Parts: sequence; C-alpha cells; structure tokens
Amino acid sequence: MTTIAPRTPEQVADEVAGRLFQAGIAAFELLTVGLGDRLGLYQALAGHGGPTTADDLAGSAGVDARYVREWCEQQATAGILDVDDPAADPAERCYALPLGAEAVLLDPDSPACVVPLPEFLESAARVMPALDRAYRTGGGVPYADYGVAHAQGGFNRAAFTGRLVSEWLPAVPDLDEALRGGGRVAELGCGVGWAAIAVARGYPDATVDAFDADPVSIDAARRNAADAGVADRVRFVVADVTDPALTGDHAGVFAFEMIHDLADPVAALRTARRLTRGPVIVMDENVGDVFTVPGGPVDRLFYAASVLHCLPVGRSAQPSAATGTVMRPATLRRYAADAGFARVVDLPIEDALFRFYRLEG
Repeated sequence: MTTIAPRTPEQVADEVAGRLFQAGIAAFELLTVGLGDRLGLYQALAGHGGPTTADDLAGSAGVDARYVREWCEQQATAGILDVDDPAADPAERCYALPLGAEAVLLDPDSPACVVPLPEFLESAARVMPALDRAYRTGGGVPYADYGVAHAQGGFNRAAFTGRLVSEWLPAVPDLDEALRGGGRVAELGCGVGWAAIAVARGYPDATVDAFDADPVSIDAARRNAADAGVADRVRFVVADVTDPALTGDHAGVFAFEMIHDLADPVAALRTARRLTRGPVIVMDENVGDVFTVPGGPVDRLFYAASVLHCLPVGRSAQPSAATGTVMRPATLRRYAADAGFARVVDLPIEDALFRFYRLEG
C-alpha cells in the first residue's frame, strides 16, 4: 500500500491544476507538431539546409506565409526550432531544425521518431461523442472509427524495422533458425505491415502470411510491402483472426501488440495454435505485474490509451473480454491456458514498452 504524505486541499488543488495545465500545453504543442508534419514544414526546413525565414519556408512548402510565421514563432517558443535572432524583425528572423531533430521529426525508422503521436490525439477528439455513448451504455467504438492505422503503424515501425530481426527473434533460436532456412510464419493483427515486412527483409528466404480484419490497414500493408520490395514473400489477407476456419502449417506465429484489443482474445490464441506446429510469440505492453500508484510513465501512457482507445475497441463486439491496454502477465497466462497452451515462457528480451512471451503446446 502506497503512503501519501498529508496535503491540504489548497496544496492538492495547486498540484493538480499545475499538472493539468502543463499537460494541456504539451497536448497543444503536440498538435502543432502534427500540423507541421502534415504541411511538410519540417521537410521543407530540412531541405533548406540551414536557417531560413518564415516567408522563404512558406514559399518552399506551398503554405500561406502569415500562418507559417505564426507556426515558426510558436515552434521556437516551444524550443522545437532554433531562431537566429529573436529580437529581429519578424520578416527577417531565420529558423532552423536543431541538430538531431530530424531523427525525431523526419525519420520514420528512427527510434526517436514520435511524429505519429499527434494523430492519436486527433483521433481521440474525433471519436469523443462515441466514447461518451460507449461509457454510458457499456458499448464500444469500432477500430475503424478512430482512423489511426497509420499512426499505430508509425509508432511501432522503428522497433520492428530496427530491432525485430537483429535483437528480438534471435532470442527465439528455433524460430530464428526456421526463418533462416526459408520457413513460413504467420502474423495475427498485422496492421500496416511493418513487422511482416521486417521479417521478410531480414530473412530473404522466409515467407509471411499476415492477417488483419481492417481493410484499410491491409491495403496500406500491401503498398508498404511493394515499396520495400518484398511483396512476393508477404501475403496480406483481410481476415478475422478469431475465425475457426483460419488454419495452416506455419513454423511460428506472431501476435504483436494486439491480443489486448480483441473482444475474444482466447479465440485468437486458438487460431494461433491451429496455424503453427511451432511457438506462438506474443508481444504486449510492458505494464507492471500488479496495479500500483502512482504509476510510472509507461503505465500512465497505456492506461490513457486504454481509456480512450483499446478498451472501447475491445468492447465494440459482444460478448467481450474487455481486457484493455493494461493486460498484465497473469491475464495473458489465463487466456493462453484457456486456448489450450501448456506453457507460457517469458522471453529474455529487454524493452521499455513491450514484454515478450512464448506460448507452447
């Protein structure tokens, strides 16, 4: 039990108000980053190769100059852009990306890239009336209504591109060996395809069957695979991963950050058992084993995501397990046992956001 030092009502009011005020500033600033990304302003700044005026930036990006000046001043005030002389005439001030900012704002394969985050805020605002209804009635909000397929894919892209083949799969030696030998694997809930594409690129003789119920995601995944040159070895299929008709004979199955979103996670794990003679690898959120307060940044992030997205999505079909984003290890083990697995092994993979499990039997 956590002991909280006594505070007066006035102290509580000051602390909560101050924290929420700072959170509001951060949310607004995150949306301005999303706007700059949409308008191509960061790309245009990088293209100038050095400091540039707001008018020149507007011309190269094809955006109204007055709006660009306001955006540049806001970005500099927030410490995101450098400005050469804040005291200069507004028309003469020059702005630039600080050294290192391109990894955050322009490189989708960089672990530092957080540009997809603003889209999650936009989606939450878009579905807020539906969330209000869901919370009052016990219903849900369909995944498609959020329109976050690309944001979700972008949030995990760098990890899949940079670490899946080089770090994570070597921790599963038998599956790593099967892939190197040209094995076929399956992925449930593939989204826009970055994990399946990374597997195909990292194992040139392997093939991947990837399934997702969202047609928008599958269309994007097919385009991404074609752009990556692996469309001949990755098959993206629109399918309900809880469908008992989904069967196969794969060397292994992946379920990356998707079990907690499902109304029927046990049915999906049963599908995974039918699809493979080998291991099922589940990656899900790296939340604490038990509920604790105050929570750390990871638990805070995933609880907020659960309130706004994952729990409502999971309840959009009934009956629902109503798991939510914060799926603790004991919950996954219970689902795995109900699906017929004999063992759940924690894999020796260290990651700030994710935990990895091997399901067998």
